[in-house]
Amino acid sequence: MAATPAPPPAPPKPTWDPGQPEGPFPWLRPTIRIRLTLLYGGMFLIAGILLLSIIYLLAAQALREGNGLPFKIVDGTDIRVTSTCPGVVGSGQTPTQFNSAIEACILEQRRHALDDLLSRSLMALMGLSIIAFAFGYAMAGRVLSPLGKITRTARRVVGSDLTRRIELDGPDDELKELADTFDEMLDRLERAFTAQQRFVANASHELRTPLAINRTLLEVHLSDPGAPVELQQLGKTLLATNERSEQLVEGLLLLARSDNQIIERKPVDLAEVASRAIDQARGEAHAKGIEIRGERALAVVQGNGVLLERIALNLVQNAVRYNVFEDGWVEVTTEAVHGQAVLLVSNTGPVVPAYEVENLFEPFRRLRTERTGSDKGVGLGLSIARSVARAHGGRIQAIPREGGGLVMRVTLPL
Repeated sequence: MAATPAPPPAPPKPTWDPGQPEGPFPWLRPTIRIRLTLLYGGMFLIAGILLLSIIYLLAAQALREGNGLPFKIVDGTDIRVTSTCPGVVGSGQTPTQFNSAIEACILEQRRHALDDLLSRSLMALMGLSIIAFAFGYAMAGRVLSPLGKITRTARRVVGSDLTRRIELDGPDDELKELADTFDEMLDRLERAFTAQQRFVANASHELRTPLAINRTLLEVHLSDPGAPVELQQLGKTLLATNERSEQLVEGLLLLARSDNQIIERKPVDLAEVASRAIDQARGEAHAKGIEIRGERALAVVQGNGVLLERIALNLVQNAVRYNVFEDGWVEVTTEAVHGQAVLLVSNTGPVVPAYEVENLFEPFRRLRTERTGSDKGVGLGLSIARSVARAHGGRIQAIPREGGGLVMRVTLPL
């Protein structure tokens, strides 16, 4: 028999998470608006400095050319002069000394005038620079506002809401072309996802009927006390296979439904959900000698109780089934921290390499037994858990434990 081909590797995960919280100073982030503001303001500042320098040089040259005295004192007989400049008024001065004192006084006045011109010009330049930066920031925000709308729409689409559209109004420029292209892409994505979910749902519904008929016929034949032992054994094997197929169909139906965003939300306590899941898995855990422990605090979220219970049940069942044979345990805790409800499911078990953790969330993928070779489930449990968590605006993470096993962390917004 030919070996089953290995499934294609999972595509690389995006490194950018739009749901990540911003830093303590979001206004320091080097956005396009900040860069345009610095560009506009910097260009104005450079132009202002050049203009100020030219004005200063021209004023200095004009004052230097007009620095010569329009008169000369040849004879100082009976000339009386009052001045605030030191050295101008004094006894026993010759005309040459008096003229030099006057020139020095004028040079000092010119220096004060230039200093006053420079200081006033710098103050004016500073005020105009502030106005220019503020005006540039406002204009950059107005020009880039369509990009902000596109970003907000993209973030809503990331939350599995493909019905959002930008519908940008305004002039037919590059930004409107980008928004229209984005809307067209969203239309195609919505049609593709809707068709895929419809196909999975219809196929699953169509498979339910023959599987139910097969189960009924097998149960009828197994209820016959006169049936041969070989037939009884074959019937039990076929019944187990049929039950596995029914679980697969139910899982596909749930996966198709959980891919959509939850519209009708009600208060659901994660502690109660986890307790119900533990009650359903307690029999299997007791049969394998696995202890279920943990404290569950109140953590109320808005969502669908049936789907949230399915998350807890899938995680608890996986923790029980993929465990050690002796002294195994499963710890289930719930808490509300930092505006989020957290469900933690930890367990002992085989060592899980860190590079294989992400593959566990892919449909029909199991640790070292991909696609086939396991009778512990149909391979949709973690895929359903991740899909339901995303539909509720949350996320699920798997962290390998030291010594073996996993820590499954589900975070949901309160």
